[in-house]
Amino acid sequence: MANFIRITAGAATATAALNDSRTAQAIWEALPIEATGNTWGDEIYFGISLHLGDENGQEVVEMGDLGYWPPGNAFCIFFGPTPMSRGNEIRPASTVNVFGKIEGDPTVFKAVPSGTRVVIEKVEE
Repeated sequence: MANFIRITAGAATATAALNDSRTAQAIWEALPIEATGNTWGDEIYFGISLHLGDENGQEVVEMGDLGYWPPGNAFCIFFGPTPMSRGNEIRPASTVNVFGKIEGDPTVFKAVPSGTRVVIEKVEE
């Protein structure tokens, strides 16, 4: 059964389902997480205190994917093209471990400016 998290960035809030990867489990165990978000195209990212290696790294992700970027120890929320994208693809700066997916419309994060406080917390059943 999937674990669920709530992501709040300013006025934007979404729920996401985590997959069954080692990366997802490590992030779940580290919650709650609070950080200052940065934007890079249609991506919000921020450093977290986990140092995880590559796990099935993906060069292109899907709308609403959550990724962990090993070079920057960063939690990433993808909701559209980045400066590295070609056409309509969503391309991180380099490979990320996809560990979850936003439920519903991930474009709610388009209105979030860089420097916004982001809170990630468990959704307890």
